[in-house]
Order: sequence, then C-alpha cells, then structure tokens
Amino acid sequence: MSDTNTQRLEFKSELRQVLNIITHSLYSHKEVFLRELISNASDAIDKIRFNSLGNDALLEDNKDWKIKLAADKDAGTLTISDNGIGMSREGTIENLGTIAKSGTKDFLESLKSADAQARPELIGQFGVGFYSAFMVADTVTVITRTAGNALDGVRWISDGQGEFSIEAVEKPSRGTDVILHLKTEEKEFLEEWRLRQMVKQFSDFIEHPVVMDVSREDADKKKTIVEETLNSRKAIWLRSKTEVTPEEYNAFYKQISNDFNDPAKVIHYTGEGTTEFKVLLFIPSHKSFELQFGEAKVGPRLYIRRVLVMDHCEALLPPYLRFVKGVVDCSDLPLNVSREMLQQNPLLEKIQKNLVKSVFKALEELRTASYDAYLTFYKELGSILKEGLSRDWTNREQIADLLLFESINTDPGTFTTLKHYTDAMPAEQKEIYYLTGEQRTQMEHAPVLEIFREKKWNVLLMTDPIDEFILPSLSEYKGKQLKAADKGEFNEPPDESAKRPELQKKMQPLFDALKKYVADLKDIRISTRLKESAACLVSEEGGVGANMERILQKLGQADGTTIGQRILELNPEHPVVLSLYSIFEKDSSDPRIEQFGRLLYDQALIAEGSKLPDPLGFAKRMNDLLVKNAV
Repeated sequence: MSDTNTQRLEFKSELRQVLNIITHSLYSHKEVFLRELISNASDAIDKIRFNSLGNDALLEDNKDWKIKLAADKDAGTLTISDNGIGMSREGTIENLGTIAKSGTKDFLESLKSADAQARPELIGQFGVGFYSAFMVADTVTVITRTAGNALDGVRWISDGQGEFSIEAVEKPSRGTDVILHLKTEEKEFLEEWRLRQMVKQFSDFIEHPVVMDVSREDADKKKTIVEETLNSRKAIWLRSKTEVTPEEYNAFYKQISNDFNDPAKVIHYTGEGTTEFKVLLFIPSHKSFELQFGEAKVGPRLYIRRVLVMDHCEALLPPYLRFVKGVVDCSDLPLNVSREMLQQNPLLEKIQKNLVKSVFKALEELRTASYDAYLTFYKELGSILKEGLSRDWTNREQIADLLLFESINTDPGTFTTLKHYTDAMPAEQKEIYYLTGEQRTQMEHAPVLEIFREKKWNVLLMTDPIDEFILPSLSEYKGKQLKAADKGEFNEPPDESAKRPELQKKMQPLFDALKKYVADLKDIRISTRLKESAACLVSEEGGVGANMERILQKLGQADGTTIGQRILELNPEHPVVLSLYSIFEKDSSDPRIEQFGRLLYDQALIAEGSKLPDPLGFAKRMNDLLVKNAV
C-alpha cells in the first residue's frame, strides 16, 4: 500500500499523562499485560460468534477459534493474534485512540435486546487493558480487519507518547494481531517458560485455546515445530456439579492449593439473586504448609468470566476461614480499571455472607455425615475456626455449634459439642462449666473438679491455647452462661451455704495468719469445691486464671506477679486442714503453721500445673516434715 494512506493522529485525550499512570501505577505486576490482551482476544472471538448467528458469511470459513502467541527473539517482538471480529479503520481510531473507549462496552449496549442465552460473556469494561502493553513495549503495532475484503486491513502503530499512525494494509485473515516491540529489559517475556507460566496463572480457564508454536524432538532427535495449547480451558466451576467427577474436583483442588491430599469437602453451587456467581470452594483435610509456617493469604481466587482477577480476594471470606480454598466467578462485580482491586460495593458483602453460610453448612454436613473426617479437619484447623468467635459476632453461635470439646464425662480422644452438653445438663445445673489447661491428664484430676464429679455435672476440658483468648467472646450459649470451674465461687445449695459463713468466721484468724506467711495470695477462704483434696487455687470471677498466666509467661508478657491475685481455698473437713487449725488454736505462734500453710499453697500450685515460686523451699519443707514423721 502507498504511504499516502498513512495518517498521523493525536490521541483524543492527554494520553501521554494517562499512559504514564497506566504503565507505572495502575497495575502492580507487569505480567498482567498478557492477561489483558488475551482477554481482549477472547472478547473479539465471542463477538464474531454472536454476530455470525444467522450470518455465516461473517465467518469466512474460519471457525477454528484460537488465540495464538508468537515470540520472535531476533526481532524482539511478542505477537498476540486472534481470529475474532477485528476492527475497521474507523473502529480502530475510535477504540485505540481514546482512553476508556471500549468496543466491548458499546457492544454490550447492543445486546440488551438480544436473547440472554445467546449473549457471549465479555470481559472488558473500561477499555484500558490494551494500553497495559506499554508497560513492557516501547512500540505497539496492531494489524486488524473485519470480515469482508482482505484489502480492508488496518495497521495502527504507536509508541504511547501522544500520537499514533494508521494506514490501510492487506490482511488475508479476519481478526487482530497485536505486536509488542518489547523493551530491552522486558525480553524475558519472549521465553517459552515465561509465557507458559503467565497463561497458566491468569488465563488457564479462558474458553478458547491459547496456542503457541514450539520446537520438539522426535525419537530420531529430529526437531519439528508443533502448535501446542497452553491453557487447560477446563473451568469446572462453570459446569454442573453432576457433571464433575470426584477425581476432577480433587485434581483441581490440588492444582490451586499446592496440597497433595484430597480435600475433606467440596462446595459447588451457583449463587442466584440480584446477581449470579459461580462458587467452587474446598475445605481441606489438614493444615497446609503456609498455615503452619507462613502467612496464609485470605480469600478464594476471583475470576471474571474465566479470567483471574485476584489470587486471594480478602473481601469474599473472613480471616478465620482462611483455610478455605477455591474459586468465585462473578460477572457483575464492579472493578477498578486495572481489574486488580475491587471497588467497595454492597454486592461484595452479600456474596461474602452467602459464602460464609455455605461453608458453615458444609462443615455441619461433614460433621454429621463423616465425623471421622470432620474430626481430622478439626484437630488440624479448629483453632483457626475458633477465631471467628471474637471476629464475627453475627455468626458466633453458628461457629460455636461447630466446636468440639473433650470433657470429664467423655473418654480421652472423644469429643462432645455444646449442644450435646446442654441437652445432657441436669435440671439443677444452670451454667456451662469449663476448665482450661495444657493437658487433659492433668486437668481431669484437678481438685477444683471434685464438686462436679460428686454432682455428676460435666465440665468441658479446653487444652487449645487460643481458648483462653476467645472464651470471653463466648460468654453464653443458647441462653446459658459459660463459667470457668476455677474462677469465682461455686454456688452451694441453700442448706449447705448456710454453714459456710460460720466456718469462715471460725477459721478466719488462722487464714489471717497464713496470709502473712504466703503473701502472694489475695485471700484465703473455705472451699465449696473440694471434697477430697485439702487445698486448691482459684481466681476471681473475670480474673486471670492459672492457664492464662502460664500462656502469658511463655509469651514473655507476664513475670508471674499476676498469680498473686489468686485465692487459696481450703477444705474444712480435710484432716490436714483440721490438724493445722488444731495447732493454731493451741499456739498461734507455732512454726509449723507457716510450714504447713506454705506446703498447702505449694500443693495447690502443683495440682493446677503451675510452677513453684520457691522449689528449693518446698523441698526443704517436705524433707523437714518427713524427718519429723520418721523420728
């Protein structure tokens, strides 16, 4: 063609400034340029398919739909070609000469009156994806034509500096070729492995094949060029779940999660209402590597009609469900122009509520139908799920229903739920009791539980460190208060509680004397919990318990001083306490009073699993006692 057909035109907007924003600020990762260009190519194919309904002439016998990548290392160019609808000269000027002028957006307007089932799903919304090419290219050439005469082709060239040239060319086939003249520092995008990686990451599920010519050796070591498809195209979340096999679900889960194990539960459905979205989520069977040793990202992958927009969309799932992996595909979410950040929109909140509800339902189904699988999941990931008690007040009770607990009425390794606990409560029991600690073997023999064993009341045994931090958020369940077995006072029946003030008054002089010897105590009182042991330590209602004290010490946030707020409870019917009182009555200055008092305190510390503040002193007192008894 003659150069007389060539025109040099200025962009219709201040493109020099806008392109600077696009190429340096709009996208956080350069490699998304390929995602955008492949998405545009996919749109172009969908358009010609739709427009050709009832008009086969538009297809020009060219229905082998594909998007082709061609890397030329010698020329330093990367070409993305499609056999889609193409553009006319006027359309090229209009669509590529104006920022945010998208053919897709106009095309959508023409579909409003069309049959919904026949409408292709189009990706572009803002018309700036094309310009992401200038992040990696110093010059971009577009050769395009619509269906019709081969002489109607158009060549558009720009360096993104405010002008572009356009001329008529001959193009044998319908469609568009986007040729990127890569910057010197961006030549990595000509490597086969890099292109494969980017297609796999962003465009693996595009409906149309993304192909590339590659060199391969046959058995005789003879090199041949073959066209290879780079994307899987298997967006199984768009298929009906009745059409997907368990093997396909497992393979897809492993692909997106880097997990070698099968998931514990699959969640696959279409969300309907004001908008439609496809959901394919997986509940893992165990804690992933990133959850154990790294910083796990929150949220499923977000796709817009098969195109990856975000690897982890935090707006779609709360942090306490960060173990859930999967995909959400929604066409109606408003995006910013880079497709990388979601705008604030009420629709996001609606989708999140829907996803959270579906996860809770799936976990409940797993627990009911496959308890062993749920138990495996819970032992690995229950601690993370519990975080929701303090973070998600709306769903607090649903989360509580999913929790499992050991208890003094269950065998080691078996669990109960809050519902089963409350259903089995005796009529006279008004509260749900629990005890926190490090090991069941130690906790189940704790002196503070003696009254509960006598009454045959159950007590939940909580050995997960996070329990101490989330329990304040679970103050009640189904109208029943949760109460620590080692805090506050145990409420006695009226006939028994009437005797307590008299006993307390009788022994108060002894208690006042003991407090001088054991200065770490807040108080000493008659116990309503003890039936066999001589002493135990408890905390005030709402105070710091022994287990929390130990956790804080391990975290370096306590030095043991808060244990000084503990209360020593003594069993007034125990022979040791009666003997001590007898010694005190005879001689309040008897040195054995201090010795026995300290031993009772140390004994209570050991019984609850705490460290002795003076182990050498304890050993000396025990030895002195042994010597006296041996004489």
